[in-house]
Formats: sequence, C-alpha cells, structure tokens
Amino acid sequence: MSLPEVDVEAMSARLSLIKEHLDQRAWRLLLGAEAKVLGRGGITVVSRATGAHPDTVAQGVRELDYPEPIPGRIRRPGAGRSALAESDPGLVVALDALVDPESRGDPESPLRWTTKSTVNLAAELTGQGHAVSARTVAKLLKELGYSLQGNSKTVEGKQHQDRDAQFRYLNEQATVFQAAGDPVISVDTKKKELVGNYAAAGREYEPVKQPRKVDVHDFPDKELGKVAPYGVYDIAANTGWVNVGTDADTGQFAVESIRRWWHTLGATTYPGSTRLLITADAGGSNGARLRLWKTELAKLADETGLDITVIHLPPGTSKWNKIEHRLFSAISRNWRGRPLQSHEVVIETIRAVTTTTGLTVHAELDEGIYPRGIKITDKDMKALEATGILNRHSFHGDWNYTIHPRHAQGKPT
Repeated sequence: MSLPEVDVEAMSARLSLIKEHLDQRAWRLLLGAEAKVLGRGGITVVSRATGAHPDTVAQGVRELDYPEPIPGRIRRPGAGRSALAESDPGLVVALDALVDPESRGDPESPLRWTTKSTVNLAAELTGQGHAVSARTVAKLLKELGYSLQGNSKTVEGKQHQDRDAQFRYLNEQATVFQAAGDPVISVDTKKKELVGNYAAAGREYEPVKQPRKVDVHDFPDKELGKVAPYGVYDIAANTGWVNVGTDADTGQFAVESIRRWWHTLGATTYPGSTRLLITADAGGSNGARLRLWKTELAKLADETGLDITVIHLPPGTSKWNKIEHRLFSAISRNWRGRPLQSHEVVIETIRAVTTTTGLTVHAELDEGIYPRGIKITDKDMKALEATGILNRHSFHGDWNYTIHPRHAQGKPT
C-alpha cells in the first residue's frame, strides 16, 4: 500500500496552528477529516504529521461516520467514568478517602503505614465491600486528579524569629570586610565519601554496553576508608581550597583546614590584612556551640595575628551557605559516575574543577589524626571571654563573635 502524495510538513504546520483552540473531540474530528480526505493510508499520514496516535485519528474517522452527531460530548459513548463507579456510587468516595493527603496523618486510616499502590487500594476497597480491580482503581485515581509523584523538598521546618535579621547582619559584615580588602570565606565539610571501587551517583559517557564495573557491596575499605573534604571558599576571589581529611571531622580538623588555606593561599592573596571573616553553618565541626572550634580558632589567631570574626548562618539554613552552591555543587558534578578509587583520584578530580564563572580549586590530602572527644571545660571558655580573646557581638553573640590574638586581647569589635 502506498501512502497518498501529501506535504506532511505543511499539514503539520497547518494543524498545529489550530490545535490549541480545539477541545479533545473537535481535534479528533479534525484529524479524522484530514484522514478521510486523503483516503487510503490517510490515518498513517495524519498521525505522522501531528504526532497523534493512529488510534486517535482512526477514532476521529469513526465519529465522523456516526449516523447522528453527538451533541455536547467530548468522549465517545461509553468513555469517561467507569461503569463500576456508576453502579457503585460509594466507590469513588471511599477511594478518595483512602488517598486524600490528610489521611497520611490519620492514625485510623487503614493505609496509614502501607504503600498506596493500586493493588493495596483495590484490596482495601474490596474489603470495604467495593469489589474493584487495580486497573479500575488506576483509572479512577486519574479522574480524581491524582498522579504518581515524588516528595518535594520545600518544607524548612520552624524557622528562627531572627533568621532574616541574621542574614542582614551577615551581609553587612561581609560588605564591610570586602570593601576594606579583607578576606571573607565560606566554610563547611562536604559529605563523607567512600574511597574505593564503589558505585558513584550520576552517569558518565562510556562505550555502549560497557559500563564501568564496581563492587556490589559498599563496605568501607579497611585501608582507604572514607574521606572528609573540608572546603574553604573565598567569595571575592572565587577560589576554592579543599582539605581532604582521612580521619574524624572535628573542630580541630576544621580549623586546621582553614590554617592550611591561609598559609597556602590566603596570606598571599590578602597581604597585609589583619582580619578574617568566616561564614559557617550553625552545626557540624564548625558549629556555633562547639567549644573546640572556638579554642582552636584562638590558637590560629595567635599564630597568624589575625582578628577572626565568625558569623554563623541561622539554624536550618545551611543550603544558603555560599560554599554549597559555589564549590561543593561543582565538585559533585565533576565526579559524577566516577568511582573514587584512591586518594589520588579524589584529589585530582577536585583540582580539575572549573566553572564558566572562573572558579579554580586547590586540594590537598590531610592524613593527620584528629581525636574525638576532646573536652573543653567551662573554666577554659570563661577564661577566653574574661580576657577578651573571645568577644561576642552585641547582636546574637551566640552566632556572631570575634576572636583576637592574645597580644591584642580586649580589642573592641
């Protein structure tokens, strides 16, 4: 059978102009009319020109041949709501009650703790006296406006009443430091990563049907273990520095990472600068309440002669930390689908990170030992404050503070 001689592109353009102005039935009838005019093979041609399923075009042809028009109908006779729903009016109500979002928090809901698959829903409805199949349940769910969907990460939880004020304070401090030519850095620890021949998230181009083979199990390698990449992002210079630790992620490790950044990049980038601003999350190894973090910063201040100001992001707002979307996201993209088979692979992959905005990244391996459980007493903390080494700001001193070198203790903030 040969297809009719027709300009398919012209037909496609013509019909696409009118499609948005027609309801389902009118569109189907238009397709059917085009197919009937073309004659034998017309259904195939119209389907190819419009992307409509051949069955849809064929249905339009059949509806044109009905002995009488069907006034006011969009679907053919028999289409629409299931006949079972018509004969059992309580079925739709019962189904809607089971899948309504409010039932997720109802301890009396029979499906409170089970997957709401069409099979489970059909079984529950049948148990309530509404004999129905999983296929019919799927059809009814669509009619009720339900569809399969994943979770959406939009709920942040209860936010602190001073959240916005803290962000304004952070921005004000960062502006003052940058205007004076002093460094402003964003710091954090990236998620720990297994080192070895393990599956990595994401996909990478490989020869067809030759995926990279990795270990089935993700048991940590006894020698390689995990790495904790602690990042320092210089906001003004758009440069990243990553200290890849092989031991615990502690306050001591966090400050050592900043120390290495300063001696490697910071001091040369900001010659003559006498102060440093650090923006950090409220938790983790650089948390606002972590005593070890503060005492180690005091040591760093003594060594470098820097006044170190720390501004913490409000609780629950870590995703706004500059380092997350300026540095860590670029690192994650760079090693997608790539097993981190050795420490060398980790380091070189991080060093290779660049972006269209000019980001450059340096990385080093830190095999130092950072013991857990180091206790800082109340007496030690009181001494830091009493001598003026730790100076809490007047606004939220729990989130904002400056640590002075011992030779400059008592220096006003």
